[in-house]
Amino acid sequence: MEKPHPFRGELQGELTDNRSVTPREMANSICDALRRSGYEALLVGGCVRDLLLNREPADYDVATDATPEQVMALFPEGAAVGAQFGVILIPRDGLKVEVATFRSDVGYSDGRHPDRVVYSKTAQEDVQRRDFTINGLLMRHDTGEVLDYVGGQADLKAKVIRAIGEPDRRFTEDKLRMMRAVRFAARFEFEIEAETFRAIRSHVKEIRQVSPERLREELTKMLTEGAARRAFELLDQTWLLQQVLPEIGAMKGVEQPPQYHPEGDVWVHTLLMLEGLPAGTSPTLAWGVLLHDVGKPPTFRPISETGDRIRFDGHVDVGVRMAEEICRRLRFSNEETEQILALVNNHMRFKDVESMRAATLKRFVRLPHFDEHLALHRLDCLSSNRHLETYEFVQRFIAETPPEQVRPGRLLTGDDLQAMGLRPGPVFSRILQALEDAQLEGEIRNRAEAETFVRERFSVAEGRASRNWSDR
Repeated sequence: MEKPHPFRGELQGELTDNRSVTPREMANSICDALRRSGYEALLVGGCVRDLLLNREPADYDVATDATPEQVMALFPEGAAVGAQFGVILIPRDGLKVEVATFRSDVGYSDGRHPDRVVYSKTAQEDVQRRDFTINGLLMRHDTGEVLDYVGGQADLKAKVIRAIGEPDRRFTEDKLRMMRAVRFAARFEFEIEAETFRAIRSHVKEIRQVSPERLREELTKMLTEGAARRAFELLDQTWLLQQVLPEIGAMKGVEQPPQYHPEGDVWVHTLLMLEGLPAGTSPTLAWGVLLHDVGKPPTFRPISETGDRIRFDGHVDVGVRMAEEICRRLRFSNEETEQILALVNNHMRFKDVESMRAATLKRFVRLPHFDEHLALHRLDCLSSNRHLETYEFVQRFIAETPPEQVRPGRLLTGDDLQAMGLRPGPVFSRILQALEDAQLEGEIRNRAEAETFVRERFSVAEGRASRNWSDR
């Protein structure tokens, strides 16, 4: 029988007034409403962990003995995002709080989700199904009292990632927990407890059962939470790297010419660049950094073969193809894939910027999200020879060159060319390209000069490029 909720009207008033609330205040108000209606309600999981670590929680979760139906009756605006697992999402003003019913999980046929759930009445039973002790803590929202049934507080103090109960069982239930163990250990600078570590290695091949999207999500978090180097070192040590990104594992031991890379092999160089990624780095830049030299292992040629130095001939082209396969495999969006491939494809162009024609350099800095290209180049330099002259040259060029010179407005259109007597055809694109080149080089500045430029270099009568075209 459903418990009465006499304060429903008061609650809805709290959650629909015009005052902006913080995520913590919203979670507290939900707990208050549940408790006033006779239900148990506790903050749970990552938010409790973060509060105890003096970190600002990214979001708040609430655990309760109210059933999903009872939660929905109390919060009509809620969405049953995981009703089959007892989870209701309550939104307000761009914020959201997940409310989950105390439960036990039964069976994990797909290695990710429980086959069914059994609702329980105690928080103590509920936390036994969770992944790691540091994520199994509960807190009373009003007093701050912590309820710890899994030893999570001791592991927080000891800086340890430990599976709740039997590690083998936790990883058999949900394979993605192996990746999460690595990510949490890297983010918080914790160690993975020995038995938990051994269980990851024991179940490592099962990570292939996880969907590409979930793997991509975890890897992206590892790359953008400010501890990317540590995360990838742990991926390697737990043997997960060879399963999820063997192309990165192949970088280990691939030597580089010491005159350009005194830091060591391709793996060491990549780790140093990952170390330089701050928290909040854009995902495309982070993946560009990870994959920029992915083409080096298959193109490696030793001194004994080249006769002068270690070489990686064609590693950019090979790297672009490999990066594209990785992006498709992990199901990145087309837009993300395009930017990641652009970062891989253009990272070696910086060595030529000081000798580029003005038009070429201006087109280079016009690449979409050029700030990411420049950031990757800076990390590349700092993680090898530490020479930043080229980086500083490009920065000065951008700062000193007016935007209208980098992206000048078109002086003539195709209609203008027809009006001048030129026949429409493939030559039009070459003429317009030549016009833009001349603009970018500073040779022409207005419409009259553009018309003169076309008449001098192209045959108006025949509508084709003159011999002068080939000279440009």
